Amino acid sequence: FFKVFRMNAHPMAIMVAATGSLSAYYHDNLDWSRPDDREVSAMRLIAKMPTLAAMAYKSHIGEPVVYPRAGMTYAENFLHMMHATPTKAYKVNPIHARAIDKFLILHADHEQNASTSTVRIAGSSQANPFACIAAGIASLWGPAHGGANEAVIKMLNEIGSVENIPKFIDDVKNKRSGIRLMGFGHRVYKNYDPRAQYMRILCNEIFEQLEYDDPQLQVAIALERAALHDEYFKKRNLYPNVDFYSGIV
Repeated sequence: FFKVFRMNAHPMAIMVAATGSLSAYYHDNLDWSRPDDREVSAMRLIAKMPTLAAMAYKSHIGEPVVYPRAGMTYAENFLHMMHATPTKAYKVNPIHARAIDKFLILHADHEQNASTSTVRIAGSSQANPFACIAAGIASLWGPAHGGANEAVIKMLNEIGSVENIPKFIDDVKNKRSGIRLMGFGHRVYKNYDPRAQYMRILCNEIFEQLEYDDPQLQVAIALERAALHDEYFKKRNLYPNVDFYSGIV
């Protein structure tokens, strides 16, 4: 199936197609009105997502897909499938595996966002659950939703160093064209997003255990500190959300 995509196809395009295709495999005995059938569908989706995501990534970079292995945890298998090759084994770093576990738990609490709404709207017609999730992935693909943490990384790279933060803050407040403070603000959390706090702690834990001083993390921490002490952002209830640190992880 994955061989039909061109080598540089976008991973999210592959994910939409692959997830939607599961509806062709699981449909004969699926009764949407039965709680047991809905539960089985949910378990299948959760179980297959790491494999599909890793295969989409491998297809995108032009490497052979790697299959899951028995005896590994959910996060360990995901990392194995992402980084191993048929000719070279990959030893999963337990620090990375724990980080993936925490990352997924923090993102599980994501209220009624665009992709959740899309899945619920599609599901309201009692469509196949795999097709509904494919619709949600399409919504997640958008830069205003799933691309938010990528936008934060781009912003941190453009700032470059801690010394450039005061000028960046001034540019944001003066509404300079193309300059925005990404990863701040939330439609539900009108104060500090509690997930962002844990994500920042997770970032620190990872780099401390790996004994690596990440320059992006230093810029992010300094930027957060500067924005939280600025009346301009406090009056507008602009506080870090979960995307502010998740891209670094």
